Amino acid sequence: MTSPNTPPLSARLSLTPETTLPGLLDGAWWPSSRDLEAELPSLVDALEGRWGRITRVIVSPAHWPVVPHKVAVAGRSVHVGWFTEQDPDKVILLSYTVGRCDLLVIPPETGPDAAARLMTAAAVPGSVLTAGVLMSDETATGRGLRDARGEDTWETDGGSARRPLLHPVVGARMIPVPGNARR
Repeated sequence: MTSPNTPPLSARLSLTPETTLPGLLDGAWWPSSRDLEAELPSLVDALEGRWGRITRVIVSPAHWPVVPHKVAVAGRSVHVGWFTEQDPDKVILLSYTVGRCDLLVIPPETGPDAAARLMTAAAVPGSVLTAGVLMSDETATGRGLRDARGEDTWETDGGSARRPLLHPVVGARMIPVPGNARR
């Protein structure tokens, strides 16, 4: 727990560039510990310039040993809620002015190289990769990062085999945008 006189830690954060390409994630956060009361103030402080005043944070209790109801941030309280159905690898921050910010949560014990790859992959504009997919073993080794950028997968016959894009929720085909990296 932190006291009101303890300065907030610096947030390790990677955000998608401001773009018109919406993705499933707005970036990634790599906390230094699993103590939400200690970690959230720096995250909220770092995001408020871009997302406005953060009023509520939603987490999954799967990776957080203690989920406080409120966390003190810059002399005010931010409400913290949890849902067991929420992706355990994601945190949602809500703001009255901008809306919602969904971030991949990289476990604190993750090594710097893997964390850097995950932070880069989560900040790709327009990515359809979920937090759970990014945290899978194949993504942590770099394979999923290639897919997030839309690079081709080459087969033995020398051709490019692009997998069909699927809507992340209902599994419906998505129509590629002309000029986009995926066709």
